[in-house]
Formats: sequence, C-alpha cells, structure tokens
Amino acid sequence: MLGVGALCALVAWAALAPITLPSRDELFEIPAGTFARRMAGDKVDILPAEIHLTQGANDVLLLRNLDKVPQIFGPVLIMPGQSFRLPFETVSVNEFACTAHASGQMRVIVNAMPAVGWPRLRWRAARAWKRMQST
Repeated sequence: MLGVGALCALVAWAALAPITLPSRDELFEIPAGTFARRMAGDKVDILPAEIHLTQGANDVLLLRNLDKVPQIFGPVLIMPGQSFRLPFETVSVNEFACTAHASGQMRVIVNAMPAVGWPRLRWRAARAWKRMQST
C-alpha cells in the first residue's frame, strides 16, 4: 500500500513540479579519434542527427571538441580542446552544417516548456529514459 502511495506521489510531483535543471547547457562531446575513425572508413555516429532542447530548461547547446582536428558547426570552427556554447532564445527548428556528424548535417529543435500535467510528465519520463539509455 505504501508503494502505491509513493508511486502516486512521484507521478504527481513529475506532472506538477516546475522544471529546474542544474544547468541550461546540453552537452555533446566529439570524442578523441573521431576524425581518424572516419578516415579509416568507419561511419560512426557520434552526435544525434536531431537534438531536442527545451526553452527555459536546457536551451543552450554546448559542443566540446575532444578530437585532434578542428570541427565545423554552422559558421563556427571549433578547435581541438575547445567548447562552443550556443544559446537558443525562441522555439525553433534550426539546421546546421556539422563536420562531426556522419551526414554533415545536424538539426536542433527547441521546444516550448511543457505545460503542467501530462506534457510535463512525458517530458520528465522521456528525459529519464534518454539518460538511462546513455549510461
């Protein structure tokens, strides 16, 4: 009985509580050796083709280049060891050229903050699922 009550309380919190994250940065790293793997014929996908950000929660794209060669993201050259932060202020769909991506393109979709209730619950569940898959 206590387990059902605790589960209901958790679901209610996830649906109603404001979304606050420790940082608005959404980090993506270009691992060392990416260029070498590509030159060897490995079409490794190191970055997703589509990145979803949420306005007001995690609306700053942070790219970190850990590779030994420069990478291009949109009009920006990211040197080895450098990071690039790109804040998004509006709900939007953005296309960028990206040499770190196998297709050479990346789409960044900035969604509105999910409303209280089911949308917020789905947002939290999707974010938790994504984190579980990446670990």
